[in-house]
Amino acid sequence: MRQPTALIACEFSGRVRDALARVGFYAVSCDLLPSETEGEHVQGDVLEMLDWGWDLLIAHPPCTDLATSGARWFPEKIADGRQARALEFVRTLLSAPIRFKALENPKSVISSHIRKPDQIIQPWMFGHGERKETHLWLQNLPLLEPTRIVDGRSPVVHYMAPGPDRWKDRSRTYIGIAEAMAEQWGRYVMRALAEPESVSFHPQQQDLLRVLEG
Repeated sequence: MRQPTALIACEFSGRVRDALARVGFYAVSCDLLPSETEGEHVQGDVLEMLDWGWDLLIAHPPCTDLATSGARWFPEKIADGRQARALEFVRTLLSAPIRFKALENPKSVISSHIRKPDQIIQPWMFGHGERKETHLWLQNLPLLEPTRIVDGRSPVVHYMAPGPDRWKDRSRTYIGIAEAMAEQWGRYVMRALAEPESVSFHPQQQDLLRVLEG
């Protein structure tokens, strides 16, 4: 069997990329920023890479113009087109010609403008005693199962001190979640590629193309 491939869109931390590499993927991250860690990374426009024949896409589109936590600025972002452009970027990622896809974002207008998420997860389900609601939109992937439920429900990222790197600190994927994505989604894709009849697709994970085109 050939080595499976994964594109991690809008990731500069390398956490999901490296977790997938550890389970056997040729994984590449792409972001407008350089990677914070060693590993396969393309600094540039991820839209130029979507049709390169990837097996798996995990996307983390910027939430600046989408997250409902910033709703007080929505009128300005709607008026100048920033929110429309951000939503179009999400639609392009979701309709990429890649069989297995996951897109994550905090609570956002993706739910009202495109469709509701397949799953909502929290860091405390994956070994991090914090609260940060994360929504997942899936195509041909199973729901993530919690790996280690722990105490702690403080919204740590919400209370981070202001500063030039605050947005970067808030946007990094929790290591426990990155590892769960690799162990569960990564191995699921590997099984599907090796033995297509060994996996079943879940009816609750609708084909996003049908939703986007409908």
